[in-house]
Amino acid sequence: MRIESFTYNAFQENTYVAINESTKECIIFDPGCSNPNENSRFLKALEGLALKPVRLINTHCHIDHVLGNKLIAEKFDLKLEAHKGEVPVLASCVQVSQMYGIKYDPSPLIQSYIEEGDKIILGAHVFDIVFTPGHSPASLCFIHHESKQVIGGDVLFHGSIGRTDLPGGNFNTLISSINDKLMILPDDYTIYPGHGPSTTIGFERANNPFLQG
Repeated sequence: MRIESFTYNAFQENTYVAINESTKECIIFDPGCSNPNENSRFLKALEGLALKPVRLINTHCHIDHVLGNKLIAEKFDLKLEAHKGEVPVLASCVQVSQMYGIKYDPSPLIQSYIEEGDKIILGAHVFDIVFTPGHSPASLCFIHHESKQVIGGDVLFHGSIGRTDLPGGNFNTLISSINDKLMILPDDYTIYPGHGPSTTIGFERANNPFLQG
């Protein structure tokens, strides 16, 4: 399992592509491309890697993570997948985009609901899903145990955690999500967050100020 990262939009959001090297099929997580230049760059990157997108998934539906949903859904004829608890978050993106002055081609609705306990299959590869609310009402993290990689959305960052002052956010809920769902993983698991560099469970366990004591 190979995971490629692309950073887009004014929020410097990380878009992830999980790749089955044998078949070149891939899953696109949180496409953040937000303008014609970014859209073109992302599509050319996929073409250059000879990839075939087969699923479109949002870890959560804040505006910076959904800006490219319409492009990817229409280009590759994919249904948007996310937790049903993110429906109101996605619906609010039109208003949020106006508040921030962001051009937003509205995302398609969530057409396939996924939740904790489901499996995301990509050929021989399997992602386990864990429910990690706190930053958003129904954020999900995707764990590939074989390669020890986690696509984590805005739950846990290098040396920090997701903000909890947005609608549906709650600090105590987020800390519980991190401790109960991510900190139980071994130290050598890599976390791919929605912003900033990747990190490891071990580094965050030892150094993240929000997780000490």
